[in-house]
Amino acid sequence: MSQTAIPYHFLRGGTSRGPYFRRNDLPADRETLSEVLCAVVGAGNPRNIDGLGGGNAVTTKVAMLSRSYDPAADVDYFFAQVAVEERLVDYGPTCGNILVGVGPAAIEMGLVPVAGDVTSVRIRAVNTGALVEAEVQTPGGAVCYDGDTAVDGVPGTAAPVALNFMEVVGSRTGAFFPTGNAMDVIDGIEVSCVDVAMPMMIARAADLGISGHESQTELDKMPDLFARMEALRLQAGRMMGFGDVSKSVVPKLGLIAPPRGKGHFAVRYFMPWTTHPTVAVTGAQCLAACALAPGTVADGLVRPIDPSPAAVTLEHPMGEMDVLVKYDTRPDGVDFQSAGLTRTARLIARGEVLIPRSIWGGV
Repeated sequence: MSQTAIPYHFLRGGTSRGPYFRRNDLPADRETLSEVLCAVVGAGNPRNIDGLGGGNAVTTKVAMLSRSYDPAADVDYFFAQVAVEERLVDYGPTCGNILVGVGPAAIEMGLVPVAGDVTSVRIRAVNTGALVEAEVQTPGGAVCYDGDTAVDGVPGTAAPVALNFMEVVGSRTGAFFPTGNAMDVIDGIEVSCVDVAMPMMIARAADLGISGHESQTELDKMPDLFARMEALRLQAGRMMGFGDVSKSVVPKLGLIAPPRGKGHFAVRYFMPWTTHPTVAVTGAQCLAACALAPGTVADGLVRPIDPSPAAVTLEHPMGEMDVLVKYDTRPDGVDFQSAGLTRTARLIARGEVLIPRSIWGGV
């Protein structure tokens, strides 16, 4: 079988991993691009046995990078969520974990030059228009991956990648509360529809019959819970202005519960048809914003949060995540200004990934 070779870097970003490409090494038209990405990942098989995917939504993600024409950014980051068991690609959302690897990948690809011991990479998320600044460790003129920073859900330690997210409110809808309400009721369940970094439908775990402290494995064995959540999500998607979201991962789902450790609250995050092993970077920002805003489902459930700037600690199935937030309080709500996180990334492989030439013959 004749095959097409495509240059790529393969990185772990936060608690996700996937191939990172130069955008101009891939097809320009969306239909062919989707076929190529499905072939790269091996979509359409639960184990992704014929591609680079890992049989889970956190391992079927793709980043496509290019120099930005936006004077406020160095790099454009175009994200694709490839399905596991279907040949389906969703370009609607972005991914904050894969974003962690964008700065290192851009330097490795020669898109951004090293600028001292720490290189700042300004990133524009093409899918949402968000602007993010990443600080990458580059002592000695190259990306350093060794370090002492630990991320719950990732073994060992690595060099820190600091991210500062700006202009995150209304990432897709233009509004903090896309429905116009801090809280809505869908089929008898109180929910908050929030759009900060990632549009989400957030509910209390107890209202759906769980504690909110279950493991990923336990939750993924609850088909009735997923059926109920999906019915709520489909209605929330329409209320948020997205129309039919049955084939889209947006809005994402979050169930919150009182904390058991030192965190401000516990969360179980869904992608949305499986449970996230930790919590998405963008989702964590949205959940933190929900916790700060009065009148949401988080009222009375969240431990008090310090005045701005503050660290909001989320308890997830594999530990904790801190979101550093800047905000102002107003008589009628909260002005959410920015969110910052420190995560890690690692370059795992680089070279060429091969796909059948019958799908695409190359640039």
